[in-house]
Amino acid sequence: MHAFTRLTAIAAPIDEPNVDTNQLCPTRFNKVPRGPEYARVLFHDRRFDAEGRPRDFILNRPPYDRAQIIVADRNWGCGSSRESAVYALYEFGIRCVIASSFGDIHASNCCKNGLLPVVLPEAAVAAMRAQLHARPGAQLTVDLAQQTVTDTEGQVHRFDIHPVRKKCLLEGLDDIARTQQHLE
Repeated sequence: MHAFTRLTAIAAPIDEPNVDTNQLCPTRFNKVPRGPEYARVLFHDRRFDAEGRPRDFILNRPPYDRAQIIVADRNWGCGSSRESAVYALYEFGIRCVIASSFGDIHASNCCKNGLLPVVLPEAAVAAMRAQLHARPGAQLTVDLAQQTVTDTEGQVHRFDIHPVRKKCLLEGLDDIARTQQHLE
């Protein structure tokens, strides 16, 4: 797993609450081997029509097609516990999702796969999405060591994260690598 330390990147606003893991990775893709092809799986049924042609969806439009951060509405990643939803985000290039709340298992799966879920107050997240709509292609900075997000206006927002999750992300440790630290 790649370490997550600090990221300055294009952020895409997704204003819809309750984006579930079946939207992130439709069920029929759960058995696809993990790899670069998972980038096409992300929001597949919303990004592509039945013939595979791109639809008008935010992550298909420049500059958001290069986003590494999503600023979402509440209850991101709710629904079933499929880890493949995180694979789809990661292979698309997303390294951080900022929301006011997450599905618990999805947030855990994110951390175990090198993707940082950041929980901030709903008003702060809504303000960030508004900033991103006003300035398409704007970047946010997420600093895990300092536990901060800097928005497009330079305002710094602090977030909490469990110390073990923080350590694993900073050091690039998945569950196996973390366990191997205790071999002796």
